[in-house]
Formats: sequence, C-alpha cells, structure tokens
Amino acid sequence: MADPSSYRPKPGQIPDSPGVYKFRDEHRRVIYVGKAKNLRQRVANYFQDLANLHPRTRTMVTTAASVEWTVVSTEVEALQLEYSWIKEFDPRFNVKYRDDKSYPYLAVTLNEDFPRVQVMRGAKKKGVRYFGPYGHAWAIRETVDLMLRVFPVRTCSAGVFKNAARTGRPCLLGYIGKCSAPCVGRVTPEEHRELAEDFCDFMAGRTGTYIRRLEKDMMQAAEEMEYERAARLRDDAEALKRAMEKSAVVLADATDADLIAVAEDELEAALQIFHVRGGRVRGQRGWVTDKVEAVDTSGLVEHALQQLYGEERGDAVPKEVLVPALPEDTEAVSQWLAERRGSQVSLRIPQRGDKKDLMVTVQRNAQQALGLHKTKRASDLTTRSRALEEIAEALGLDTAPLRIECYDISHLQGDDVVASMVVFEDGLARKSEYRRFQIKGFEGQDDVRSMHEVIGRRFKRYLQEKERTGEWEEQPTDTTADGPTPTGPAPTGPAPTGPAPTGPAPGPVPALAPAAEDGEPREDDGRPKRFAYPPQLVVVDGGQPQVAAAQRALDELGIDDIAVCGLAKRLEEVWLPGDDDPVVLPRSSEGLYLLQRVRDEAHRFAITYQRAKRAKRIRSSPLDDVSGLGETRKQALIKHFGSVKKLRQATIDEICEVPGIGRRTAESVAAALASTAPAAPAVNTATGEIIEEDDGGSS
Repeated sequence: MADPSSYRPKPGQIPDSPGVYKFRDEHRRVIYVGKAKNLRQRVANYFQDLANLHPRTRTMVTTAASVEWTVVSTEVEALQLEYSWIKEFDPRFNVKYRDDKSYPYLAVTLNEDFPRVQVMRGAKKKGVRYFGPYGHAWAIRETVDLMLRVFPVRTCSAGVFKNAARTGRPCLLGYIGKCSAPCVGRVTPEEHRELAEDFCDFMAGRTGTYIRRLEKDMMQAAEEMEYERAARLRDDAEALKRAMEKSAVVLADATDADLIAVAEDELEAALQIFHVRGGRVRGQRGWVTDKVEAVDTSGLVEHALQQLYGEERGDAVPKEVLVPALPEDTEAVSQWLAERRGSQVSLRIPQRGDKKDLMVTVQRNAQQALGLHKTKRASDLTTRSRALEEIAEALGLDTAPLRIECYDISHLQGDDVVASMVVFEDGLARKSEYRRFQIKGFEGQDDVRSMHEVIGRRFKRYLQEKERTGEWEEQPTDTTADGPTPTGPAPTGPAPTGPAPTGPAPGPVPALAPAAEDGEPREDDGRPKRFAYPPQLVVVDGGQPQVAAAQRALDELGIDDIAVCGLAKRLEEVWLPGDDDPVVLPRSSEGLYLLQRVRDEAHRFAITYQRAKRAKRIRSSPLDDVSGLGETRKQALIKHFGSVKKLRQATIDEICEVPGIGRRTAESVAAALASTAPAAPAVNTATGEIIEEDDGGSS
C-alpha cells in the first residue's frame, strides 16, 4: 500500500486550467482517469487526510504510485480526452458499463448498390442505417415481414443474390411479391434504392404520409372499380398499421428522445435507456456496472452519456436526452453532444407531463434490472466461490486460486504445432488475457517437450517483466572453476525451496510467434502488459508427463510459488507433480466442473488457432514471400497471366507490363518464383498420362 504523500505534487506545480489527469500504479498501469475544470483544485482533493476520503477513493490513491495530467483548452476537450483515455487504458477504478447481451438492430445497408434489410449485431458500420436496438431478433423479423408488403426491399444474402442474377430466377420472396427482385432486373437500381429510402423514412417515424397515400390510392382504385387493386392497397395499409402498433405511441408530439434512468445501491448501478423516435419506443437497452469509484447519480449519468454517444454521429444522437440528474459539467456535456449531432441537443430532467410519466416507467425497468442482476450474481458468486474453495482444498493450496491459467497443445499429425494459454479470473474467462504460441524450439510431435517450452517461455517473460519493473534484483555473477555462470534474476524474498534444475541452464528466450500473438510487454504507456501477472494455479491438458514437464520448466526458472496440476481427459483425473496417484474429485464437484471448463476453453482456443494456421498454409503462394508485394498487386499478377505457372514462365519485361508493377518488383517476383520448384505434375493412374494443370493463386 502506497502513501499518497510520497507522490503528491509540489504546491503550485499543478496548473489551475481545465485538463485530464491519470493515476498510475507501481507498474505504470493507468488505474484511474478523471477530468476537471480546475486541475489544481480537483487533484488536491485526492491528497487530503485518508480518513476523510470515500473508501473507494482511499483504495485508489493508496494503490496509485504517481499522478500526471494533461492541460486542454476547454471543458469539452477535457470530456473528449477523458472518454478516449478510458477507452484506451481501461482503468480498473473507473466506472464501466457492461451489456449483458448483444442487442440486435434492424439495419439497411445503404452503402451497397442494392440495399438490403437485415438483422445486425455488434459494431456499427459506415453507410448502414440502424434502427433499434430491439430486445429480440424475432421482433425485428416480424416487423420486416409486415413492411415488405409495402416496401419490397431485398433481404437476401450476397450469395443468394448473385445466384439469382446468374440463373435469372428470383427467390421465393420475389415470386410472392415481398421482394422487388432487383437481382433479375424487375426494378432498376434507382427504383430499388428509392424503396429502401422510403423504408428508412417509415422506420424513422414519418409514418402518416405513407398511410394517407395508400388510403388515397385505395379510394381512387375503388372509384375506378379496380377492386382487386383496392383490396391489395387496403391490406398494405393494414400491414403498416400493425407494424406501427408493435411500438405504441408514448409521446404525442412525435418527439425524438432518449430517456435514461439509473437504479443504484452502495455497490452497483443499473442503467436503462429507452430510444423514442417519432413518439414511439423504437429500442431499449440496459447496462450494469460496479461502483468502483466514488460516484453519485450525476456522475453515473455522465459516464453513461460518454459510453452511449462516444462513437455516434448525426441522427444517432437525438434532439432530446432526458436524464434523472444532470452531469456536473452540464454545459460542456451539452456542447459535446451538440458537436456529435451537428445541431443543438437538449439535455434536461423531465418535470411534468408524458415525458415524466415515461421516465417513471424507465426507472421501474432499471430497478427491476438491478434486482435481477443481484439475484443472478449472488448465485454465480456463491457457485464460483465454492468451486475455487474446492480446488484449493483438493490441491492443498493456501488460498483460493483467483487467477488460473490453462495450457493445451494442438497439432495435426505433428504439423502446425501450436499452444494456447487461457486465463480465468475469479472463475470467469478473461479473454483479453488469452495468448497463442507457435512451437519453434523443435520439429515434430512431442506434447511433453512442447508443454515444457511453452511454460518456460511464458514465465521467462514474467521474470523479464518483474526485472524490468525493479521488483526482482539481478544477483552478482557466480564465478566457479568452470567459468562464470549467470544465475539470472532472483526474488528479493526467501530463496526457492524447490528441486534443483535437472536440465541445462535456461538460455535465451526462443523465437516467439508474431507480436500480435505473444510479443514483448509494452513500454510504460499504461496499457495492460502481456505476461505481467502470475497465476496462482497452472493447469495443463494432460496427465503425469505434461504435469512433470510444466513443473520442470518452473523449477528451472526458480519459481516455487505457483501450483501446477493436470486434468486428464480419460477419467477426468487431476494430477499433481511428483504424485503417483491422481486426485479424484467427485463428479458433482463444482471445482471439477470449473477445471473442465478451463481445460475445454484452452482446447477450443488451441484447435481454432491450429486450424487457422493450417488453412493459411494450404492457401499459401510463392508470391507471399515477395517483399513489398501486397494482396492487390498479387491478384493483378494472377489475373494478368492467368496462373502462377504462366507467371513463372514470363520474362521480367512481361511482368513489368502489369499495371503497378515496377522493374524492381518484377525482378523480385521472378527471383522468388525461380527459387520455388513447381509442384510435381499429376498423373492419370489408369493411363499413365501426365495431366497438364495450370496452378492457380494457391500454388
């Protein structure tokens, strides 16, 4: 626990202008980000008597080891920078809302030549018009099914669309009148786009125009005694009315607004948002967060606004945002919202009328969401705690293993050998900590040797990080009769009591996979560092041999405070290093169930990586080795010559004729292809005839 006075800035050192400040811990990780109108006043509040601080604030300042700040010109800039840093550094003491589900949206892909209506989840894409979010995907499909009678927009996938265009026959929806069939030319691209834009206008709330137009056309058709057409128009109008009834009118003045309500207690807060467009509720979503910082309702609202609109532009930010409490910097937040929308945004608390009544409904939903979350979490916490306690008792650990790492080896008959590392913290998967390894220390199939290499590499990185941050001290070189023997970094505490290394002294760290897979820990930028945190328990997928290899790797590094076990698939037995008999946990044990989940997740992660590597190898081409030759120019070469075989036969001058290919690149291509022997020709086993084939792009 750090003493805040040890890193307190000197008097007058902090400027009194707007800005954003960061607290870092002893490992230089950013643990809290905040903004202030006056940096001097705000930061000084953290360095008062600890007894006067809120318990969560006290925990933060005693965890921190330094504070730094960045001065900006305006409060709006401070708000934007704070949001960017919270998103970048993911500080542990900042409030972060988390969705309990991925909400579906009704999306219209206006960025395509023939816009498509579909259900979409995940990150929003540029050029796509979104409506929602909805609670269930089936609600979107019911609405779309009703509206396709009037707006027969394409809903098929790209593959179905291309196949219909190739065969000249539309899909079933084209035959029954629920698609205008642009794939076969029944409508022009311009007419189809107009249908899609009308669909978007109706979903955006401009409903009266279309219904009045249909009713007018219906009356005119009836007067002209075109009764079949009049009946069809009547049914179309009824379909639109039924689609509108699915979202009842809640605000009579056709308001576009988002209503935000917060339900909270001392530890957690639940947030509910109703999206009202054209006076109707078009979407609803909810978030839950732990109150890891001392924050009131206005602070929770400000964090919610940042997360809700931080990535949005234009009409996605409504004209009105109704909240239960105004943020501390109301003017700055309102200006920030206006900049994102491109016009004025009203941020206020509803005082009377329909909007206040609707806010009561939103508040009731937030209260119910918080109660439901607490019920689920209490059950989950109890189960996870029991599982961790059972594991600690079965393995003889002093404390429950709050961080568990599991390793698995995957290969296909000795090829593409890879390993996975998955991490569970407090019984839950922490996917941001997952890592992948390529086995490069040797060739062939040897799971035991592979496990030894992976464990050694992972914990060498851990020791390097400890040494880099100064938590371990470098011991002096021990000179013996056989010459100097580097002893490497050693802990500052008691000497290891484990068995002496039986193999050779650990040498340099073997070559690793690309940095995207398991690279060096990052520098002092505050982001989470790879391999920086040790587990309390290492689980390996396998029995005695794999467990012994993992323990031997730890012993060679002088690490004796990390427990190791293995889980064998055959009888789900738990093996410990040096034991001749396994530990058998009851089949109904929560501890065994957690170990199985961890093992199965490691296996899934490893086999997914191994399959991806194998697929990449199968699709490889000799052109992949040409430095500076990207995918676009590679495809241009194949398209120009027809195949790698014909490209291999071409001269440098002929290669230069391809647009975008200079002489130096042409020489590199020719050299790479010349050094790659062509594949052996195929032979017809019945006749003995050599089959001439043109190898394609994946030679």
